[in-house]
This record gives sequence, structure tokens and C-alpha cells, in this order.
Amino acid sequence: MQALDLIEILPELALLIVICFILLVTPFFTESQSTDEDVFFTPSGTGASYKLALLTLLGLAVWFATRASDAPQLIMNGLFKVDPLSNILKSVSSLAVFATLVYSQKYLKDRALFRTDYIALALLALLGQFVMISGANLLTLYLGLELLALSTYTLTAMNSSQTKSIEAGMKYFILGALSSGFLLYGMSMIYGVTGSLALNEILGATSDDAVMRLVLGFGLVFLLAGLAFKLGAAPFHMWVPDVYEGAPTAVTLLIGGAPKIAAFALTFRLIVEALQPIQTDWAPIFMFLAVTSLLIGNITAIAQINMKRMLAYSTISHMGFLLLGFMSVYDEYAYSASFFYIIVYVLSTLGTFGLLMLLSRKGFECETLDDLKGLNKRSPWLAFMMLLLMFSLAGVPPTVGFIAKLSILEALVDAGYIGLAVIAVIASLIGAFYYLRVIKVMYFDEPVDLSPIEATNFAKGILSINGLFVLVVGIFPATLTALCLSAMRTTLQG
Repeated sequence: MQALDLIEILPELALLIVICFILLVTPFFTESQSTDEDVFFTPSGTGASYKLALLTLLGLAVWFATRASDAPQLIMNGLFKVDPLSNILKSVSSLAVFATLVYSQKYLKDRALFRTDYIALALLALLGQFVMISGANLLTLYLGLELLALSTYTLTAMNSSQTKSIEAGMKYFILGALSSGFLLYGMSMIYGVTGSLALNEILGATSDDAVMRLVLGFGLVFLLAGLAFKLGAAPFHMWVPDVYEGAPTAVTLLIGGAPKIAAFALTFRLIVEALQPIQTDWAPIFMFLAVTSLLIGNITAIAQINMKRMLAYSTISHMGFLLLGFMSVYDEYAYSASFFYIIVYVLSTLGTFGLLMLLSRKGFECETLDDLKGLNKRSPWLAFMMLLLMFSLAGVPPTVGFIAKLSILEALVDAGYIGLAVIAVIASLIGAFYYLRVIKVMYFDEPVDLSPIEATNFAKGILSINGLFVLVVGIFPATLTALCLSAMRTTLQG
């Protein structure tokens, strides 16, 4: 290992050191009996862990953002890849986990779940995402995936007093282990055919006409089945609604936010950087996954009255939209559209689940449509934030969600997939119904709960930034779209 390698993986090492500190040192801190809502002034092990985690996440986000234009390079003997794509994705992932911790702080305290193990596992999941995002080897990608998966399995079942939480954790673990087996089996078959674990060498081997296409095809099927599960794409979506509903809302956001960025990176590394030469084999499968996800996700979401289940099916439909960006033949514009889409989706999802947590309180879970009735009369500002977030997820202008969906549709039309574009538009129109229904109950129904909203000012401030982001970037999208295109172009050329 060279000194340059250590410098490049310094953020991952720093994150690992912080995790070890939280697990080994902060338990010895004296726990305070203070009832102050703001944990920043609570001299306890959990308070110290929380502050340290937030500062670390902000530092990581800034570090990666400043390196967004660095030239691509392989380090650690080809196991790890540092490029603009990975730096931007890691920066956004860090910000996503930062927002998740802020939104969930009071929610978890009210349920006696705000503990150092939650913070440590959230950071461990982020470390796994970092490894996945920069993985340049099948082994590295799988290790990162399992680090992320094992952390989220544990977090899903962390509320042992709730049967739904334990049931969701068991379902997630069993189905997750099965999908990991599919993924690993597919990787082993690809390794057997190509004779290498390195993605760049697999790319060269699959370009050779002499490769055993039959075995490679079988490996590809297992690989894509595992990827579809990690993305939550239909028909491998069975776990998504149950896990989203059963897990504590703070954990639901931790699963449905930043990990989707890592899942996108995993798909990009395997499909574009390793298996692009056999696109004729995987493109039809992607088409099937995308269309199925769009239809099942949007149609089933209409019947949901539980917000968490509705957003779960919404996630399935959005993953279908994301996969459409991979249909073009090595097109930097199409890939950058998917890149842009996943960032927009995650930031919109963060605010949506964050607002549900801010409206929850001790003994009350805000998770049904009825719980949002008359929100405009209780808090016009929070209702406006939710309106922006719903518009963004629905793809309604002038929010950034409209630009994200339009970019994907343009890429499809340019690639000649006119029929797919039409299906995507129809599915989006269907999906607009359940998003607009949320806005209707907030603004036109009478409130059934008149209790004061107890969210901290810090959490409200972060939510406001989150909500206004989808509006401002929707009006002025050029900077972010240009950044995504430049990063994707540099990454593909490297």
C-alpha cells in the first residue's frame, strides 16, 4: 500500500475511527437525566456520539464535495476507485445521513431508542455505502454491500417492544440473505467465466467473442436478481412495504434514503463498468424490471392509506424510473440523467419522512393520511414544505423532480425507446394522484389532531432547507445537471 492510497481512503479511515470511538469510549460517559429536547446540551455518551457523528458527517460531505473534479484513479491494488462520481455520491450520502440523524433525534428520544448503538450502526451503514460506491472489484463491492445490509437488518428490529419491528427485521434479514446469495452466485459465475474479480478486467473479458456466453448469461440473471432486490425494484419488491411500515420511521428513512445512492452506484459499477459489452443480454431484463416497477409501484400506492406503505410503493416506482436511464448504449447523458435522478429522489425522500417524524410525538405515530389532515391550519410552513416535496416526487414543475423525470424521458426518446417513454409518462400521471391526495388532505380537510407540533427549531430549519432545495434547484437546475454530466463524463473517460 502506498502513501497515496492512505490519503485517498482517509475519509473512510476517519469514519471507521469515529465509529470505534463511539462504540468503545462514549459508553463510559456519565449519562445525564436532563429532559432538554436539544441533545447538544446534554452531557451524555449519546449526546457526545450525536455531536461527533454530525460533525464527522459534515466534514465528510465537505471533503468529498471539494474533490468532485478529481481525475479517476484506481488505488489499493485495483480494489478501490476514486472518481468524480464516487466523490459526489459520497458527499450526498453523508448529507443524507446527517439529515436523517437530525430528523430522528427527538423521534427516537420519545421512544427511548436514541442510543449510541443506533448512531454507530447508522455510521457503519454509511461506511458500507462508501465501500460500495468506490468498489472496483467484485469482492470489494460485496463486502461493502454486506456491511450496509447487516447494519440495516439490526436497525430494522431495534424496537424490540414492537412486534411489527421484529417481524420487519426478520423479513428483511431472510429476504436480504437470499438476495445476497443470488448476487454472490452471479458474481462467482462471472468470475468463473472471465477469470477475474476486477471490474476493468471483466469489461475486457466480456468484450471477447470467445467468452462462454451461456454461463455468463446465467451469472447475469442471478446478478440482476440480487441488484433488483437491493434497489427495491419489482418483482423483487416484496420486502419494501413491510419493512418500511414495520421499522421505526427513523430507520425507514435510513433504509430508504442514502442506501439508494449506494444501490445506484453498485448498479453502475457492475452494469456499465463491467458488463456494458453484453448490453443486449441485460437491457431486456432492465426494461422488464423498469416497466413492472412503474406499474406495480404507482397502481398499488393508490390503495394505501398508510403513508409509509404509500411511500414504499412510491420508492418502487422511482427505482423503475431510475433503471430507464441505463437503457441507452454507453450514453453519458442518459447515465448522468439517472445520476441526477437518484440525488433528487433521495433529497425529496429525506424531507418527506423527516416531516412525518417531526409531526410524531411520544405515544403518537404520524403515519396515516388522516394524521396529515388540516396540517395547513396547524402549521402553514410545514404544510408548504410537504407540498413542495410531494410535487417533487410527483414530477410537478417548478420543482426539481420535474427536471429529473424530464431528463430520463429525453434520454429514452434519444435512444429510440418511444414506447417506454410513453409508459413512463402514463405511470407518472397515475402516481400524481396519490401525491396530490396528500396535498388535498393537508389543505382542504379539517384537522383531527390539534396537538402542538413539538419539533426542535434545528430540525425545522434543516427541513426548510431540504424543502426549499427542491424548489430552488427546480427553477435553476443548470448547475446540478452540469455537475452530474461533467462527473459522469470524466468517470466514463477514466
